[in-house]
Formats: sequence, structure tokens, C-alpha cells
Amino acid sequence: MNISIPDYVNKTLYSIKEFGCEAYIVGGCVRDLIIGRIPSDYDVTTSAKPEEIQEIFKDYKTLEIGKEYGTIVVVLEEGNIEITTYRTDGEYKDGRRPSEVSFADNIVDDLSRRDFTINSLAYNSDSGLIDPFNGLDDLQQKRIKSVGDPIKRLKEDYLRILRAVRFATQLDFTIEENTYNACKELNDSLKYISAERIRDELFKILLSMNPSKGIRLMYEMEILKNVIPELIETVDYDQRNPNHTRILFDHILCVLDNTPPKLDLRMAALLHDIAKPMTFSLDEKGIGHYIGHDKIGADVSKEILIRLKCSKDFIEKVSMYIREHMYHGNMKQKGLKRELSRVGKENIFDLYELKRADMMCKSDDKDLSLIDERIKQIEEILEKGEPYNKNQLKIDGNDIIALGFPKGKTIGEILNYLMDKVIEHPEYNSKEKLIELIENKFQLTNEN
Repeated sequence: MNISIPDYVNKTLYSIKEFGCEAYIVGGCVRDLIIGRIPSDYDVTTSAKPEEIQEIFKDYKTLEIGKEYGTIVVVLEEGNIEITTYRTDGEYKDGRRPSEVSFADNIVDDLSRRDFTINSLAYNSDSGLIDPFNGLDDLQQKRIKSVGDPIKRLKEDYLRILRAVRFATQLDFTIEENTYNACKELNDSLKYISAERIRDELFKILLSMNPSKGIRLMYEMEILKNVIPELIETVDYDQRNPNHTRILFDHILCVLDNTPPKLDLRMAALLHDIAKPMTFSLDEKGIGHYIGHDKIGADVSKEILIRLKCSKDFIEKVSMYIREHMYHGNMKQKGLKRELSRVGKENIFDLYELKRADMMCKSDDKDLSLIDERIKQIEEILEKGEPYNKNQLKIDGNDIIALGFPKGKTIGEILNYLMDKVIEHPEYNSKEKLIELIENKFQLTNEN
């Protein structure tokens, strides 16, 4: 098998060979090259010890981020290469790291410790493909299969339970039966894994081409209850509303798949209806309603994302999308400008992509031209430069204080009043006109 490796990676392998040691590219980069994907990075495994790796690449910057585990990172202009000495792992006692690491003498011993067969592949141009666990066959059959006993392999690092789902989602593979059953059996062991590591795998699932596959797998394998248990109640949940022809969970997954692959937007899609079960009410006609599910959902999403150790900025943006995701068909120019003010022009079009996906997934016959018309109106507001935010007013708090008004809440009330006027009448946005509006409306307050 001839696998095309970039020149800088080949030079790295050759440098190690010249030193008298073996070296192969290994793992995910080999897998990706075989199936025609461009690897995000290249990992190398070698018989050279860490000190020898540093000696070989003494003319380059190296990082000792995992030297105790045999890993040295070589910093090259084309990209970093992680080089790791052949190793075998001792007993795993915490479901995360081996109690000890021993350097191995051959490539097969090293490959035997890896998670899945499709990641236990190594290659160099001299030896060709090294495939002791039939990873190539599993690649061709499009299946995720543990190396050796799946229970043993998963207990070495419980995150592998979620990694199996992630690889199946990213590659559109199935999970081999024994591996699937082992993941399901050990799903509660994810509680031993840090929220940050779980979050990072979830993020990768959400950015896949069809993220719904991963979320559905997580539910079927009973993993979802250990990651986002709040979603469980949406499964098989009949919305009892003629405007919604899908079960709530199916609607959520449809929205997720039809939202652009931006992490904050995909997360908002996953959580946008999280509060529907807790806000359900039934009217006299037997129709279900979910008043306030957008606002309550924004609050619930914050709790979920805090639990997953997401950044403050990410949490605020996701909760904002959820709070604003409802489509209001009767919104006029004034309402659009207020929405622009709340959301910001940098987020408004992503918000409407979420609204589009939400409307599309309510039923199969929804008219999306209304969304397109709304987007066109927003574009016109921005092109004309019509003000929609208080910081666009031709007057500010200091100007109002200079007119004789005291500092305090009155300044905010005046600015809000001016914003209302300018939203309806963009031509009012001049300093002279705004002062005139203030004097006409607030002259009694000013005299006091």
C-alpha cells in the first residue's frame, strides 16, 4: 500500500531512520490517509527513546509535554509532530492513566495498547502498512472495534466510550456489537472522567457532518444520561401541537443537523427546546403550549454548560441564541431593530440560521420564504446604517448631563426614550433633534 505522506513528515521519519531507529506514522493520520481524509496532524511512533529523539532533532525546538510517557513534540514550520517511543502500559487504576509506562521493543506491542483497530495502524515507506489487529478490514467495513477485549480496553480510559461514538459519527461508521455492548455496560463510568474531556468529545460530535447520529447513539447506548440528562425527557415526547409533526427529540435532532457547523450555534440547536417539557400546558382544545420555554431554556442551558466547564463567553452566546430563537411572524422594522440591538449584527444572521432550521423541522411544509424576507429586511437596515443601538445615537450620557440632568437612572431613561424615537424615525438621529426631543419630553424633570 502506497500512502502519500507530506515531505516534512517523511523527512522526520528519515531523520530517525538515519539515527538507526525505526519510525512510523501512526494512529488517526494513517486511518485518515487511507480513507481519503486530510489529517489534522501527524503522530509518529519510534523505537528511539525520548533523549534520542531530542538528540536527533537538536537543531529544532522541541517540547517535553509528555516526556515521562515517551512523547516529545518537534516544532516544525509546517506543523508540530508528536513523536512517541514504543511503549506498553501498566495497570490502569483510575480509568484514565496507566500506573506505569514501559518502553517497548517493537511496533506491535505499541499498537496493542491503542483504543480501536482503525487507530492501531502504522506506516512507513520501507515496511508499508503495519496492521496486526485487522484495522484495514474494519476501515473497509466501516466499523469501530476495540483492540482486543473491549471491556478491558474501555476500562483503561473510560472516555473511549464517548470516543467510540465520536468516531462513528465523524466517519459515519457503525460500532461493532461487542464494543457497542461494552460501551453500554460501562456507560456510568463516565462519571470518573473530567467534564472538560467529556465536553471536548461532545464538541467534536456536534461539529460532525451529521451530529444527530452521535446524539442518538448516545441515547441508545445510555450515555446521554451521563452527559446531558436534561435531554432524556424529550425522547418520545409528543408535543401535542398541530404546528409540530415531530416528536420533540426528533425535532431537536433535525434542527441540529440543519444548523451550520458552528459550535455555539450547534450547541444552541441541541438545547433550544430543552425547557419544553417543564413549560407544557394544555388549552381547552387539547393543544399543547410552551409559554416561556425560550427564556427558561436559556437559563437551563447555562446550568448545563457551566457543568460542562464551558467558557463564560460561550455560555452567554449559546443562551442568547436559545432566548432569541422563537420566530415572531408579525415583527415589524421596529421589532427587528430591537432584536438587532439585543443580539448584535455579528450574531444576527447566525440566529436566523437557527430560526430557519427550527421552522424547517416543525413540519415538512413550512414556508421558509418568511425567514428569507426577514433576513433581507435586516440586511437593508444594516446597509442603510439605520441606528438600532444606543451607542449609535448622536448623543450620549455626558451630553445629557451637560444639559443639567443629574447622573443616575434618569440618564438611562432618557437614552431609552431617544432610542425608541430614533428606531421609528431614523432621521431624528442628529444631536440638535435629540436635544429638542429631550427638552420637550423631560423639561419638567429638568426643572426639578
